[in-house]
Amino acid sequence: MVTARVHSIETMGLVDGPGIRVVVFMQGCKLRCAYCHNPDTWDQKGGFEISVEELIQKVKRYKIYFNHSGGGVTLSGGDPLLQPEFVIEFFKRCKEEGIHTTLDTSGYGIGMYDEILKYTDLVLLDIKHIDDIEHKKLTGYDRHGFFEFLDALKRNNTKMWIRHVVVPGITDGEEHIRALAQFIKTIPNVEKVELLPYHVHGVNKYQELGIKYRLEGVEPLSKERLEYLKNILSAELKDVLVK
Repeated sequence: MVTARVHSIETMGLVDGPGIRVVVFMQGCKLRCAYCHNPDTWDQKGGFEISVEELIQKVKRYKIYFNHSGGGVTLSGGDPLLQPEFVIEFFKRCKEEGIHTTLDTSGYGIGMYDEILKYTDLVLLDIKHIDDIEHKKLTGYDRHGFFEFLDALKRNNTKMWIRHVVVPGITDGEEHIRALAQFIKTIPNVEKVELLPYHVHGVNKYQELGIKYRLEGVEPLSKERLEYLKNILSAELKDVLVK
C-alpha cells in the first residue's frame, strides 16, 4: 500500500489550477525560501499519513464540481516531488477516474520525473529566481535541481503555468522581470504566467516554530507595483497569458 505524508487538504480551491479543485498539500521540501508562508510543510515527517485509495475516495466526492468547472485535483506542498511513488500511483488512479491532475512544484525532487509526467495534465512551476547567486541566497539551493525537472517538462511537452513571487527589493526590479520574460521564452510549453505578490500572512508560523524569519521588515508588495510589473511582462510575452 502506497502512502504519503500530507499537511492538509483543501476542498473547493480556486487558485491552484483550472476550475474548482481539491488541493492536497504534501509534507517535505528541500528549499528554504526566505518568503515561504508554509514552513510547517518543510519536515517530511510532519502532517498525517494517507494512502492512495483513502485519498482517491475523498477526491471522488467532488467529481460533479470538477466536471462542471473544468477542475480536478492539485498536489502541492511542500513539494510533492519528494514523494514520487505516491504521486505516480495517485495520479494513475485519478486518470482512471477521469480526474484532471495538476502538480504544483518548485522542481526539486528525487527523480522519476518522466513517470510522474505521464499522468500529469498540468504543472504549476515556481521560478524562484533567474540568477544563480541570488537563487541560492533566496532558497538555500542552486538551480541544478530546477533545470533537471525543467528538462523533463520539455521532453514530455507537459502543459505548464509559470508562477513567480515578486518580493520588494529582491524580484521586483524592471530588469529582473524583463530577464524573467526572456527565460520563459526558452520554454516552449508555457500557457500562462502568474506574478504573485509577496505577503506576510505566514510570519506567525515562524514564531510558533522558533524559526528566524529572514525577510523581517519587508513590506508586502503593493497592488500598483504588481500591476505595473505585469504590464511589463505582458508586453515582453506577447503570446502568453499574464495574470
